[in-house]
Amino acid sequence: MSDYDQKEAAEEIFSKVLRAGRRTYFFDVRSTKADDYYLTITESKKHTNDNGTFYYKKHKIYLYKEDFENFAQMLGEVTDFIVEEKGREVISEAHQPDYHKKNETGADPLKNEEQTSKAFTDVSFDDI
Repeated sequence: MSDYDQKEAAEEIFSKVLRAGRRTYFFDVRSTKADDYYLTITESKKHTNDNGTFYYKKHKIYLYKEDFENFAQMLGEVTDFIVEEKGREVISEAHQPDYHKKNETGADPLKNEEQTSKAFTDVSFDDI
């Protein structure tokens, strides 16, 4: 184990893991040099190379005690907003096999296709 790995392991106080599909979230309590605690939240997402091998991309947030209250309040506000506006049902291509994306204009391509086919009229080619 390298010195860096030993230092990382030594300062971990408490950890929780949340697995969410291709993403994993790590919530780790760590210790500062002054022996106070802070939180790191790490998102790890699995990606696949063209040759079939995989790798993980990680993003980390450091959250200190002085920001806990405001962070929790803001997180609550934005998650409440999302649930109030869109509900708890997940709407995405990955979660719904019949999901279809809207085109650049924001229109639903399947609805446009249905309207176009309904608006189609037979043309007589006798006049040509």
